Amino acid sequence: MTMAGEKSRSAQRERTRSAIVDAAFTLFTRLGYRAVSLRDIAAEAGISHPALLKYYSGKEELLACVLQRLEEDSGVMTCADVARGSIAELPFSLIARSNIDVVGYLPFFSALVGEAAAPSHPAHETMRARAASLRPHAAAIVKTAQEETLVGDGREPEAESMRLLAAWDALQVIEQYLPGRVDVVRTLERHEGLLSFPFGWRAPSESSVAGGDRVANSAERVRLVAPSPPEAGYRSGRARRERILADAMTLFAREGYANTSLREIAERVGVSKSALYHHFASKDALLLGVLEERDRQIDENMDISMASGASALRAMPHGALSNERDAPGLIEVYAVISCEALPSGHPAHSYFTRRFSQALDSFTELFREAAAAGDLPEHRDPEHEALWLLALWDGLQYHWLYDRDSVDIAAHLRAHLEDVLPPR
Repeated sequence: MTMAGEKSRSAQRERTRSAIVDAAFTLFTRLGYRAVSLRDIAAEAGISHPALLKYYSGKEELLACVLQRLEEDSGVMTCADVARGSIAELPFSLIARSNIDVVGYLPFFSALVGEAAAPSHPAHETMRARAASLRPHAAAIVKTAQEETLVGDGREPEAESMRLLAAWDALQVIEQYLPGRVDVVRTLERHEGLLSFPFGWRAPSESSVAGGDRVANSAERVRLVAPSPPEAGYRSGRARRERILADAMTLFAREGYANTSLREIAERVGVSKSALYHHFASKDALLLGVLEERDRQIDENMDISMASGASALRAMPHGALSNERDAPGLIEVYAVISCEALPSGHPAHSYFTRRFSQALDSFTELFREAAAAGDLPEHRDPEHEALWLLALWDGLQYHWLYDRDSVDIAAHLRAHLEDVLPPR
């Protein structure tokens, strides 16, 4: 073969490899990594499955190639790009704005941040290292901004940057469920403006404002799901249903919904598939049962039957600590499934759309109560604070799953609420 012919064949191989990676990225973004097969990718690329295997050994290798391409070739900006030198303004919202133009980047990484929280996921170590590498760069930005008087006194750069990165990750997820209600760039801009105030600041004129009316049903307002009626039937049947939900929750958290079969769940429980169908008519019904059970347990751990909105909000870190210490599986299944369900065709997509909307409404009502009582400083907006708290809590859970030794969810929530709801 001539040299020209060899170059032509080499170029064709590179075009095919690139087309396969393009197809994988398209499908991972549209359907989620776990829901896509190699045959799907081959069909999207216009080649046969055996032909694809000549280029790539499996989905894990393709995922690594997609990640490498996004990081190296897409023009994505990160905190590392702006962490050196003086700055005229905090750049986080500018970075978020620039990354909107990178086609597919946000839905892909939004899904991956939760899906890959499971240690068995092939991108777990990559995403863990990514999160760890961004923190010092973000902290350097906040520290420089504080020296330039862009960030207020009393703020700890490492803690503030950790909370900002966590909320940012979750905002990108929530925006895809509530696109008409959540705007990541505008929310980051608002938070950057609030960072210019000293930690825990309120105007001197607010210090002696008398408290408003206290509200007795705050706990009901933050309930994530309506209580389900008691399960009918014999005690043994109810116990089996509880065991099915518990084991399915463990498997969904470890492998995701798409990668977990009813056969695997039945084997773990020690029952037949027909016994599963006796309690749940389909795999989709089982998934919704798991999510409702997860929210029921979260509600039980959130002992916030307080007399005011501010009291209920200040009690939330205690519930977070209880979940982190006693029920990590609740955090794991939520992180994995909430991000896996981002594609609109996922059976849990509408569930999370509804859940985020209800949680945002509940948090907003609590902050409005706090504002009416004089507990929320006048320069803070209840709707923004509700969204930021919701995103911060979810984002801290993602980061905790990657680094359980360094990320203290409850401590960060407590510090944030001390800043937002300072004593008068």
